[in-house]
Amino acid sequence: MGPLSREAWAQRLGAFRGSPSAFMAGPEGESLGRDLLRDLRSEKLSEQTKVSLLALSMEFPDQLWPDAAEAEAAATSLLDTLHLLSPRPSVLRRPLLLAATAALVAGGALGPTSGASARLLPLLLGLAAGRDGDGVFGSASEQRLLQATAWECLRELESCRPGLLGGCLGLLRGLLGREGPVQPLSLLLALALRNGLVIRARAGASLGGLLTGSDFPTGGGPHTHPWDWTLAEEGDGRLQPQAPSCPAAEDGGRGLAALETSPEEVRELRATLAQLLDICYLLTPVAQAQLLWLLGWGLQGLRGQPPALFKPQLVRLLGTGQLALLHAVLALKAAFGEALFTAQDEALLLHRLTAAAQHPALPAPTHLFYLHCLLNFPENSPLGPSDEEGPPLLLGAQLCQGLLPSLLQEPMTLLAHLHLLCMLCADDGEEEGKGRVQGLRCYLEKVLAGLRQRASLAAGPRASATLCFRASYLVAACLAGQPTVLTSLTQGLAQLYQCRPALAPHFVDLLNSVGPELREPLRVALRQEVVLGTGSDGALRWHLQMLAKVAGRDGQSTTLRFLQGAAAHCSDWALQQALLQVCRSLLRDGVAGGLADLLQMLAGHLKDPDGRDHARLYYLLLAHLSETKLGMALGPSLTAPALASSLVAENQGFAAALTVQEAPPALRLSVGPRRLEGPSPVLQLLLEPLKPLYSLELRFHVGGQVYRPLDAVYVPCLLPGRPARPLLLPLQPRRPAPTRLEVSALYTTPTGRTCHAHLPPLQVKFEDLFLPFPSPPEDTGSRFFEELWASCLPKGTESRVWCPLGPEGLEALVSRRLGPFVVVAQSPDSYCVAIHLPPTSRLLLRLGPAQEDGVSVALLTDDWTVLPLAGDYLRGLSEAA
Repeated sequence: MGPLSREAWAQRLGAFRGSPSAFMAGPEGESLGRDLLRDLRSEKLSEQTKVSLLALSMEFPDQLWPDAAEAEAAATSLLDTLHLLSPRPSVLRRPLLLAATAALVAGGALGPTSGASARLLPLLLGLAAGRDGDGVFGSASEQRLLQATAWECLRELESCRPGLLGGCLGLLRGLLGREGPVQPLSLLLALALRNGLVIRARAGASLGGLLTGSDFPTGGGPHTHPWDWTLAEEGDGRLQPQAPSCPAAEDGGRGLAALETSPEEVRELRATLAQLLDICYLLTPVAQAQLLWLLGWGLQGLRGQPPALFKPQLVRLLGTGQLALLHAVLALKAAFGEALFTAQDEALLLHRLTAAAQHPALPAPTHLFYLHCLLNFPENSPLGPSDEEGPPLLLGAQLCQGLLPSLLQEPMTLLAHLHLLCMLCADDGEEEGKGRVQGLRCYLEKVLAGLRQRASLAAGPRASATLCFRASYLVAACLAGQPTVLTSLTQGLAQLYQCRPALAPHFVDLLNSVGPELREPLRVALRQEVVLGTGSDGALRWHLQMLAKVAGRDGQSTTLRFLQGAAAHCSDWALQQALLQVCRSLLRDGVAGGLADLLQMLAGHLKDPDGRDHARLYYLLLAHLSETKLGMALGPSLTAPALASSLVAENQGFAAALTVQEAPPALRLSVGPRRLEGPSPVLQLLLEPLKPLYSLELRFHVGGQVYRPLDAVYVPCLLPGRPARPLLLPLQPRRPAPTRLEVSALYTTPTGRTCHAHLPPLQVKFEDLFLPFPSPPEDTGSRFFEELWASCLPKGTESRVWCPLGPEGLEALVSRRLGPFVVVAQSPDSYCVAIHLPPTSRLLLRLGPAQEDGVSVALLTDDWTVLPLAGDYLRGLSEAA
């Protein structure tokens, strides 16, 4: 098929982007990547259309080329296309470099044995170093753009395979002072330096000339390349370049302190860090922040490297208005603390954050960022100018006076301000500050009261109730050690439930989330609100839902009295089930007195038979089981020990009968002789059960997109010793290729258990896909074969294979293996064989006269991908026979 038009590609790309997975599962999904690579070399498509194709390959390389072999072939094709471009300027060179890099990385083909990797890496290093002096890859005007793209590709490779460019640090450092793009080279050098230091520290090795050797390799020997696959394999666990954690926390605390460095290596490392920091101001704010992250990683915990190298950058950035740079400054503070920041630095930073957070014109995300920085400000004890340790500098109430929460704020903003207020309320401080803290706690109670008043409105929005409970959880988490605050919070929440019982699900979630400091007093308060109220109003279902959570051993008499009164109002099935759920909760907690009478009354007076049965079951359990066994009966576990009670055993049996259990394979499954039936290839499956199986369901899964999904096969009954009828499994290949079927079985045992088992996979061979052509009329076989042969030309692919013969000879071999497909037989001189390969391929064979050790076979097919499979099949005929 020729190249597609621009309109056809636009339609195809639109369908793919609409649903990539559905498109790849369809009939055009298998050929999308192959057609894309082919049409990139077509002269009929414009460069803009090709750029669109390359953009698709950069966005979805894992779906276009999912395995390593396909990714390797795609990267090779993309590099070949790059070399075939004319020397004139072209917009395709940069996308081709990026697409080849993405294919290797996403497909997992990047490695020392990859031919495409061996081509791409020196190409990228050469372009990055400006070594394309002959203009093969574009004119001089393109070199700067190509150089920046090469740096970005190298940084992507180093990010995915940490340590890959560990041997290039000297080369990269030497290129840093030359003319060219500064930002991508600086980020690549910082990333490679950080990865090299961390990986060598983990291995307990020395730097070993890591920063020496700045010449570009020119030899062609196997050891002249500067990249290091060994180092990349040691760093195979991906290192996060912006993780704020300390590298010394990795590997059991070894960190960078385990790195052995000589004085000369320390000087080289310090010079490299200083060189990167000196040009930091030339980068964009986001790139500067990333560079500081990486260098902070490379310096923290490393012996002989004082953090004073960052001091000039700190002086420059303390007054920055860029959020990314401010975040990087805070990361440096968390990493180095008093070794880099003085008390004046810390005070200045705190004042800047508080002043910026109070600016009225800030957008909401920026405002939340400043509040987040204040809430997570690293705590330390900074050194003053006289090198004497001073007291910790904390946020004070006066400094944050303008950051108190208000009910007029947006929910996220209010919660952030409330968190800050909780932090201030948690500080007991000195005597003179206690009055100010007490005032802040009173303000906190007023804010919470306002939120509860909003949530108590029956017609109020759901968001108001959600905000109230989120604020309550935040206060309980931050002020768990403040009994006064928790007592006021408990009373307020109990009053809220009294006003609006419909918030019972929110209260249940809150009780499941908070700690015991609030959970126990709130549980008691809510239980009292429920049992002292009335159960005859429309809030009964909410009271029962709440009581199922808060009922316990305390207050048994009032709880049972409430349930007896509520039983008269439980007229429908839902209310009865809620009432029984409370009874179940009391049973689980060991409440016995009075509960038996209630259960007897429910078993006789409930209108719904299901409710009566449950009440009767609970009564029997309460009357016959001890407290320990009762708890196990209401919450059975597969790991629980066997109990003497028949009721518990029955309960566990019901649970086991309703659960699908994993089991070892209970039958043997194999592929029987080939059967040529119908328009598609069919596998004949032979079943051998090892024990009785009922309602058997065999499920088949084919990986990749080569075959359509296979339907499950059902067998009503299989018994050992009785012959089982073979099963026929139709195959629906999208292209003729062998595959492997993953098989699982779902069945029922004679005891009623439902089991699931994984069976050994089944191999679908190439010859299992062979189908014969319709038999031609008598004496027309030769003409029929010649017509088939001519129909495959001239677009078909022709080849010749030598087929070894065994001791049985050509005639017996053809009769045994190719008999149904023989169209013309001139025994024993020659044979003409026609094979149909679904869905639409043909394979034609001409077997010449037999020689002493084999026979020459001419092949013709209209699908070139079939040739290697057919060649392997013919060469193995004699061995299989």
